[in-house]
Amino acid sequence: MKSELPPDLNIQAIDLFCGAGGLSHGLIKAGIGVKVGVDLDSSCKYAFEKNNNAVFLAKSVQDIEPTELLGYLESPNFVLLAGCAPCQPFSLYRQGKSDESDGRWNLLRSFQSLAVGMMPDFITMENVPRLAEQRVFSDFKVALEDAGYHIWAEVVDCTTFGVPQERQRLVLMASKHGAVALQPPANKCRKTVRQTIGELPKLRAGEKNDEDPVHQSAGLTLLNLARINVSKPGGTWRDWPEALIADCHKKKSGKTYPSVYGRMEWDKPSPTITTQFFGFGNGRFGHPKQDRGLSLREGALLQSFPSNYEFVEPGKPIEFSKVGRLIGNAVPVKLAEHIGRSFAKHAAGLVQAVR
Repeated sequence: MKSELPPDLNIQAIDLFCGAGGLSHGLIKAGIGVKVGVDLDSSCKYAFEKNNNAVFLAKSVQDIEPTELLGYLESPNFVLLAGCAPCQPFSLYRQGKSDESDGRWNLLRSFQSLAVGMMPDFITMENVPRLAEQRVFSDFKVALEDAGYHIWAEVVDCTTFGVPQERQRLVLMASKHGAVALQPPANKCRKTVRQTIGELPKLRAGEKNDEDPVHQSAGLTLLNLARINVSKPGGTWRDWPEALIADCHKKKSGKTYPSVYGRMEWDKPSPTITTQFFGFGNGRFGHPKQDRGLSLREGALLQSFPSNYEFVEPGKPIEFSKVGRLIGNAVPVKLAEHIGRSFAKHAAGLVQAVR
């Protein structure tokens, strides 16, 4: 992909915890040249390299030195270090307790060490809002401030940036050259489920589209087929006949989970896409009209991936759990693109100031 930016900007990026490449793809769309992505999960390699024309490095960020990453750059004018550390320890969707004894908390500290060791021009990080309440995030900001960075960090509503899902994310942007911030969107119209997936070929539960293997849905049991048949868009399992309600939901503790086994609504954004979005019983992931859960492609589109984004090498089997994880863990591409454009505008101002 060719950069849209003037040659004198030449922003080159390194993507930590790159996954399938949602963050990288958005940055590339903004004209930033992503040179390398780092992730311990080697199943991300094909999707990342195929769609982003960048090198995938199968390593833990805890085992990388700054000089190794800098070696992938090609005479940049500006360097951007980007990443989204695994959010599961801080997520509201996580079941059970998580604290700093969870090793994944230390990944953000490794990000911090690489940032201070490399001293790139710009840094960005995206994560769940709850991270903002944790000491590890405060320490991260203090370390960057002590190193001379100007920091902007806020929780943003992804729907305002063209992402068709109700997703709140914490975004941090930092620059060692002056104040930087995520620019407000020019158009705040919320994109809907209908606008995003309404034209895709119809599927039955368990069926795969011949032209796009990623457009396939998981099968449903006879009981769940009966349940989704009586489910209303935006409704809950409380709308079902008594005979279809799960025993666990009849208990007092189960009544606090009304959104599972729900259908999406056509003319609203979708709920937050998780790594389990392909399962009808895992949230409000029922198709608004068809009696099935979301297809893998529909989940990717709701994450604002392009319709031709490849997740699995042609001819290889598609595993729902693996591809669902790649899609659900990704930074929404449209949000990443807006972050990239905000850095590009900031860099353009710096160049203009020295002319």
